Amino acid sequence: MRRSPTGSGCAALNAFRDTSGRAPIVGVTTYLERSQTGVWDVAASFLPKVYLDAVTNAGGIAVLLPPQPVDPEIAARVISGIDALVVAGGKDVDPALYGQHRHPLTDESRPDRDAWEEALFTAAIESGTPFLGICRGLQMLNVTLGGTLHQHLPEVVGTERYSGNDGVFALNDVHLGESGHVPEILADTPTLPVLSYHHQAIDRVADGLAVTARSDDGTVQAVEVQSVPFGLAVQWHPEQSPEDGRLFEALVDAARDYAHDRTVSA
Repeated sequence: MRRSPTGSGCAALNAFRDTSGRAPIVGVTTYLERSQTGVWDVAASFLPKVYLDAVTNAGGIAVLLPPQPVDPEIAARVISGIDALVVAGGKDVDPALYGQHRHPLTDESRPDRDAWEEALFTAAIESGTPFLGICRGLQMLNVTLGGTLHQHLPEVVGTERYSGNDGVFALNDVHLGESGHVPEILADTPTLPVLSYHHQAIDRVADGLAVTARSDDGTVQAVEVQSVPFGLAVQWHPEQSPEDGRLFEALVDAARDYAHDRTVSA
């Protein structure tokens, strides 16, 4: 008998149903990278626990959505099984998706994750499922809708202020716009200190997106899909600031309303 690479106690999660009527299910996309644990050195799906904590602290139930083969039908089935979506941070988006050649400092592409998250975003927008994109998630949303990216932001703004270093996040101020969900959610702090860790950013904003926050150098820090009730993405890492869970709380509130509306209309 072949032993499981994750141990004899491993089991697959085939279905999850919230019977409380209150806590919505929030799917969170993950990495799929080479990983080591114990004696095992294998390709593995994983995600920093802070994402899960951010969802559960806000009152949601977090489930992981690892990259896998996808088509529109599969993506629609996945999205139909959750009440909200978080597209998490990670490696750079493949520049071929927005018609560019790879910059020398752009990460090696992850086509499986790009395709997975593009399909999930598309299905979420089509169904009106609430979502929050974070860092890479903001960039993936923009590319999904036809926008482009600056592949190496320091060449544009003349500083590495957003890049972080050796796992330490950089602190930057974000200036909120006058309208939109993000300014409304964070209304009492129009200039918001945030934690950044990225070297890419939005260049051409996709049609259908509204910019609702920027840095003082013009870098896009938040966008919203105008055609859906709750479709947000931010360039910073709100999951790294557990003392301020407002974005996740707003997402879970939107997910709860969405779940209720689906139940009523069923």
